[in-house]
Order: sequence, then structure tokens, then C-alpha cells
Amino acid sequence: MTPTSITKDLVKKYTDIRRRSEEICAPLEIEDYVVQPIVDVSPPKWHLGHTTWFFETFILIPNFPDYQVFDTQYNFVFNSYYETIGARVIRTDRGNLSRPSVSDIYRYRKYVDQQMEAFLQSSFMTEAIEPLLELGLNHEQQHQELLMTDIKYILGHNPLFPAYTKEKKSKESAVEELQMLTFSEGIYEIGFKGSGFCFDNELGRHKVYLTDFEIANRLVTNGEYLEFMESGGYHDFKYWHAEGWDWVKQNEAKAPLYWHYIDGRWMNYTFNGLQDIEPNAPVSHINFYEASAFASWKGMRLPTEEEWEVASEHFNWGERWEWTNSAYLPYPHFKKEAGAVGEYNGKFMVNQTVLRGASEATPPGHSRNTYRNFFQTNLKWQFTGIRLAQ
Repeated sequence: MTPTSITKDLVKKYTDIRRRSEEICAPLEIEDYVVQPIVDVSPPKWHLGHTTWFFETFILIPNFPDYQVFDTQYNFVFNSYYETIGARVIRTDRGNLSRPSVSDIYRYRKYVDQQMEAFLQSSFMTEAIEPLLELGLNHEQQHQELLMTDIKYILGHNPLFPAYTKEKKSKESAVEELQMLTFSEGIYEIGFKGSGFCFDNELGRHKVYLTDFEIANRLVTNGEYLEFMESGGYHDFKYWHAEGWDWVKQNEAKAPLYWHYIDGRWMNYTFNGLQDIEPNAPVSHINFYEASAFASWKGMRLPTEEEWEVASEHFNWGERWEWTNSAYLPYPHFKKEAGAVGEYNGKFMVNQTVLRGASEATPPGHSRNTYRNFFQTNLKWQFTGIRLAQ
């Protein structure tokens, strides 16, 4: 491949991924861009600005001579959690940012994209910068998934339950029979291997010892979770961790996020608006406490992340992020990079639980069976589901 064709491929990949973020926001009204209902949900316009800030801050400013910063205040506005970079708007205040306006942020994106395209075609774009560019593109894809989850939360908590899209999903198909796949005791290897991109928390590949285990060939469905609810699952402490039972009582929890009991039946807010529950669809938007309680009710458990990865080639995955029974901790030989990039994953390796797989909100090409997602145990606004093990 010639240098010219390599450059064209880089520019196309960059522009395609950047365009996708704006396509996700296309159905929104201007008012939708600014809302922050809870601390975990960021306004869509903040996502659009933050992902742009990433390329400006980490690629253009240090590597493109004579680059002119679009707005000197944006470093304060769009820095997410990088202590190395300096002060930032408190996360809870992102919804108070009526300025910069949505139109300002789209102008910011256009400006940085033009500069990035020029940079990618210049002699300043060296092989040494390619890993950082790849990180930036994957970072944008992560925020595309967050855009989908945050937009759903914003619209799903609007009292009118407005639809994000009028495009209907295909009719629900029959659910696959539940089977438990058996794996023998032994030494296995997990972690990223081969060429291509991965995040630092997927390294390094290492051996693990597993005892005999079984894991389900499919995810738990809405209908199965409804059985748990109707059997009194949210009213019986014996299925719950102590912390989970405290969460149930404090929040008067009784169903997955977006489920509403209306006129004697359960309804579910989806991207198409409020709909009847689809019994055969994988249950979604449940937290670790709920996933663990359901597994306990079934006389089973959640898989560890090691079991999940070893077994993942033998079942279909990708519809829901799947809770595991594993704490989010560094792999052996994990190494944080120097500088701000080193803050990307390592600083969060405490009080978090690993999820594996991907979801319907995950961008194409952004999933692999070594991907280690992580969230706190009480969170449920992500597209999370349950796979049983024993």
C-alpha cells in the first residue's frame, strides 16, 4: 500500500467515525442536547465537544505547528477527568452549560476536523502518532455508545416518552432453548493477542486456572426476568447481597430501568417509545445487584470474566453488556502509560465490576471478546444483561 493510499484510508476512517457521532444526534431537538437528568448522564452536546477536545488536545496542539486553539475556555469545559491536563467543569455541572451553544460545538467539530484532515495528510503525521490517533478514534466510539445510552435516558425520563426513532425493529423471533455449555478444569489463556487495537486494560495475555464450570448459551430474557419479579424476587432478601438489599429498600426497586406498570401490564420504554414488553428479548438495563439476585433465584451465579472469555467462542454475544462476577483489577504485567493517556483506564481499577461483550448501542467494529468494560454495581442505564453460570 502506497503512502498516499494509507493517508486516504486514515482520513476516511477518521471522517467516517466522526460523522457517526453527528448522525446519532441527528434525530434530536436542540433542547435534547443540553439535558443532564443525573450525574452519570452527560448532555449530548458535551459528548460532541469532549470527543473533539480529545483530538485537539492530544494530537493537534502538541504535534501540528502553528495550530490555533479554537477557544481557550474549551479545555476547562470539555476535559473529562484528566488531572494532568488541568482544571475542568465538575461533572454534575455539565447540564448547566447553556453556553457554548449547540451551534458553537458543531462549529468546533468542523474546525477541528478540517485541521485534523490537514494534519493527517501532512508530514507531521508520523508512525509514532498512529497509536494515539487510534486511541482517539476508539475513544470517540466509546462516546458514541454513551451517546446512545444517555439519549435513551434523557428521552426515557421525559414524561411524554418521546421516540428517538420511528424505524421499527424486525418482529421478535422465538427464543433459543436454554442450554448449559460445559467446560473442563484446566489452564487457559485470556487477554488480547494478535495485531490491531486494544485498550491497555486488555493486556497482557496470561494464564488462568479454572475449575469445571457451565455457562448458558444465551442471555436471560424479559419473560424470564418477569417470572423473578412476579415470584417476589424484589421482596426476598435471601437472593441479594447485603449492599444490594440496601439498594432495593432505599430505591424501592421493583423492575429493570425503563419498565413501567401501566393499566395492569408492564410496558418498556424503547427507542421507539413506550412499548409492550417483548418476552423473548434479552432483559436489559439491570444492575449488578439485580443480575446477581436473579442468578441466585435460579440457583446459579454469574460467570467470572475469565470463564466468560474462555467460553465466548462457543456462544453468540453482543446484544447486551454482560455482568460478570469479577472485580475490575489490572491483569498481570499491566502498565500505565506516562502522562494523561495513562489516566485512561488504570485509575478506575477500584470499586468497579467487569462487564463483557457488547450491546446494540456498540458501534460496528468496536467489540472483541477481550474487551473489559466496567461499571459500578448500582448503575443500570447502560445496555446490561445477564448470562448464567454454575
